[in-house]
Amino acid sequence: QVQLVESGGGLVQAGGSLRLSCAASGRTLGQYAMGWFRQAPGKERAFVAAITWSGDNTYYVASVTGRFTISRDNGKNTVYLQMNSLKPEDTAVYYCAADLSVETVTSGRNDYWGMGTQVTVSS
Repeated sequence: QVQLVESGGGLVQAGGSLRLSCAASGRTLGQYAMGWFRQAPGKERAFVAAITWSGDNTYYVASVTGRFTISRDNGKNTVYLQMNSLKPEDTAVYYCAADLSVETVTSGRNDYWGMGTQVTVSS
């Protein structure tokens, strides 16, 4: 079992930045691909970014490319999502995800999810 706990959400003005963290416990994070998803009010949960277990490859949805950066520190069992140039449309609950396969993570069919952290971007 892998337990995931997100933190770092909050209220920020448009154009601002936030860094989300996802701390994992229960298993060594190093063998898992990790990802971030978000769910806006009235919408389905959607893929944002993913990173392979080694950190060598990253994947992003087009709407955040160039603004968001996913990274990981396997020694700290933590994955990060640096979000810059935030827009009101980035407002959502952000969820951390983990699976042995990055393809599974990007599809949202992964085994493990965190409880989410709220990000609100005001205009």
